Amino acid sequence: MTTLDYIVLIGYFVLITSFGIWISRKIKTSDSYFRGGRKFKWYIMIGQAFGVGTHAEMPVAQTGATFSSGFATIWYQWKNMLITPFYWLIAPFYRRSERTTVGEIVEDRYGSTMGMIYSVFAIAFFVFNMGVMLQGAAKVISVATGNLVSPNMVVMGMTIAFILYSFLGGLIASAYTDFIQSFLIITLSIMLIPLGLKEIGGFGYMKTVLPGNFFDLFNSASGIDGFTIAMLAVNGIVGITAQPHMISMCATGNTERAGRIGQTFGSMVKRLVTIGWALTGLVVAALVVKKNAVLNDPEMAFGYACGELLVPGLVGLMLSAIVAANMSACSNFMVNTGALFTRNFYKKYINPDATDRTLLWMGRYSGLCLAILGVLFALSIKNVLHGFLFTETLAAFMGIMFLGGLIWKRANRFGAGAAVLVSVSVYYIVNFLTTGKLMLVYTWKPGPFGIAMLSGFFTFWLVSILTRPEDKQHIEAFFDNMRRKSDAKEPGPDGRKPLASLTGDDLLLLDIPGYRNKERRRDFFRRYREDLAGFALSWLVVGLLILIAWGILQI
Repeated sequence: MTTLDYIVLIGYFVLITSFGIWISRKIKTSDSYFRGGRKFKWYIMIGQAFGVGTHAEMPVAQTGATFSSGFATIWYQWKNMLITPFYWLIAPFYRRSERTTVGEIVEDRYGSTMGMIYSVFAIAFFVFNMGVMLQGAAKVISVATGNLVSPNMVVMGMTIAFILYSFLGGLIASAYTDFIQSFLIITLSIMLIPLGLKEIGGFGYMKTVLPGNFFDLFNSASGIDGFTIAMLAVNGIVGITAQPHMISMCATGNTERAGRIGQTFGSMVKRLVTIGWALTGLVVAALVVKKNAVLNDPEMAFGYACGELLVPGLVGLMLSAIVAANMSACSNFMVNTGALFTRNFYKKYINPDATDRTLLWMGRYSGLCLAILGVLFALSIKNVLHGFLFTETLAAFMGIMFLGGLIWKRANRFGAGAAVLVSVSVYYIVNFLTTGKLMLVYTWKPGPFGIAMLSGFFTFWLVSILTRPEDKQHIEAFFDNMRRKSDAKEPGPDGRKPLASLTGDDLLLLDIPGYRNKERRRDFFRRYREDLAGFALSWLVVGLLILIAWGILQI
């Protein structure tokens, strides 16, 4: 670290915090604080989804995996590649719910008890993830600076910055700073590649010194087979539906399409920059050979490249990008945590008659307190990777009831509660029988996860069938709302929100159980025009990304 690097890093902190505070002047109501007034343009939604979904440990882990086992390890990060097009199909559900938190959606579907259970999980999810993200970035920066600053100092610095603008500006400040910071994250993803290629003499040298299987797009040496990818895909599509920040990702755009574009193609941008992380791993592998160096830990590859390739000024820029990758997610999580506590606990159980101004300030203070709790948790974390996998797996078990409840009317609260209980229990029982150890956080394996998910879905179906159904009128009202446009400028003929089928915006997933119904198949391509067009385009982009990766490996 040189004086120039410190100027760049400190300048980043000052500028992004100042921008967040400046834009916070737009906050007038609790809705603008929690949902940004649902006015974000599609490009802001893309930046928000990309920024929140990308964390500092991801390029470090991917670079290390590629360094040790080759390019095919990209599927560790591409585990959700094959389910990304489904984001286009699920995004409108959240906006049409007209709710501020996912906990409120769960309550609408299953009642207050299940809503409270979910909300407790969601707050724990946010606190836990903020902690592991802060500690993950702190460890990277501490190593990259040669331990000139301690991880705990970095945690405190990042926390002060994102709390300042998130406390005042809510989701508006979070979303706009995410958009800006997304460009820094992209810089982080490609900065080392041209410098490294120049240092080693290009692709030719790289291919002469590295094993041939290092340039495969998929192989068994990566440690990921087809079954593992399939289970990771199930984990991804079921789990993401129940992740508590999905309202901000999908329902805060100015239109339903903005939410679809943001969540789907913001995630596609992440898949694209992952190619850069994997290519960096190949470059570092060749660089180590050329310099006759030895790395004791593959995850040191990213830091080694920074030390060998970056000149003064670029080190500070790289560290700013690492900070950006985590602050963008933490600021979003802080606002969502405040929304959950305020809407699902404070307003419901403590002060039902609270004014909007009271809700606004309660959202600020509760988000602040829970963010501080996340910081305290961060200071005690030792293993970052296992922490992320643990929360994603728990979200998948919650996703059984969430996704199932959106597409199956007969699902009830008894089936939902039993599914969560059984899936979690089976997961721990199978892991215990496999390892002989009782642990809170197990290393993720496809077998135990697959058995737990299968048990959970079966229990969800069986218990729902055998127990009393939900109130018919309540359920019909819930699903009727899902069939109506949430962004229509004018009401329909009946004075209510117009039916989505009239504009080609009916939802395919909503009609899966009724696929045998002739009415569902009538005017199929007209009624589901938006779903079908976006879904097809998303698959084309997936194919293009895979083709780009393959093409790079042929150079």
